[in-house]
Amino acid sequence: MSDPLGSAAPSGAKDAVLVQSEAMPEGAQQVEDFDFNKFTGPVTAEDLLKGMSHMGFQASSIGEAVRIINGMREWKDPETGDGTTIFLGYTSNMISSGLRGIFRWLVEHKHVSAIVTTAGGIEEDFIKCLGDTYLASFSAVGSDLRKKGLNRIGNLVVPNANYCAFEDWVVPILDKMLEEQEAGKGTDDEINWTPSKVIHRLGKEINDERSVYYWAYKNDIPVFCPALTDGSLGDMLYFHTFKSSPQQLKIDIVEDIRKINTISVRAKRAGMIILGGGVVKHHIANACLMRNGAESAVYINTGQEFDGSDAGARPDEAVSWGKIKIGADNVKVHVEATTCFPLIVANTFAKGTTMQSGAS
Repeated sequence: MSDPLGSAAPSGAKDAVLVQSEAMPEGAQQVEDFDFNKFTGPVTAEDLLKGMSHMGFQASSIGEAVRIINGMREWKDPETGDGTTIFLGYTSNMISSGLRGIFRWLVEHKHVSAIVTTAGGIEEDFIKCLGDTYLASFSAVGSDLRKKGLNRIGNLVVPNANYCAFEDWVVPILDKMLEEQEAGKGTDDEINWTPSKVIHRLGKEINDERSVYYWAYKNDIPVFCPALTDGSLGDMLYFHTFKSSPQQLKIDIVEDIRKINTISVRAKRAGMIILGGGVVKHHIANACLMRNGAESAVYINTGQEFDGSDAGARPDEAVSWGKIKIGADNVKVHVEATTCFPLIVANTFAKGTTMQSGAS
């Protein structure tokens, strides 16, 4: 059968397919395959990271996150010797998951300078000291769980009994805090409660080494929660207003915004590590605006930018606001945090350390 187009390919089609390419810039990184044949023994977290860093896509973003965080850790001010002020932010679901243990380790060993989280990110830590959270399924039926008194967080469930235990634990502490507030009025011992002071006090009261905020209390690492009432803790504060009426516990958010902004302004260098979005992400970024931006930033979340949300925004948007410095080292890792943050910490803060209680 004859070829109706003739023996030669159409010149226009050939030219379109075989466009002449320019030479790649000198030193351009090649995509590298991950090759298990290179390993003669067990594959370590460092081996895994090295093999992933030049794979492309989000594997390479994880490698960038590790490089940037290690840069935060290694930097020292040439005059004072001060290190990077590292702001760690995470949303409440991270505490509900097993990442809580990683945050606890970071705080226990003083690897971060300040924390910003949500109300759930506070209360779920204490609640885990009082009762267990369980694995379930994303498809567990809400109406069935409600009848059983089970609360679903993704594929986790928290028995309502845990929140009852939290109420039994926290309300007497709120009573005592109110008593101290009222007793100190008009004296040199007057107490002005703020969210960070409340968290500091609760960390002291829990007295449990499994708690992130116990270690924040022990190591005097401030924890900021501008939306402290948006969760079970807010429920407890609401109920407490009826129990304590006409007196009420007062919590001042203005003192805390001054405190976090002052930490940022006084920092010799600022770095942001933020898991998730919303108020947590913006509160840290806005504090860094006070110093004309952070020098380095790592975002880890699955939010998208097409809707204009701050949660989904890439670091370059924060550059436009002055929240990240022009030319700063930054990356957004488009990965759900539980799947990548353990690997990132293993290759940064935990690298070369002795993994035992009390070591730093």
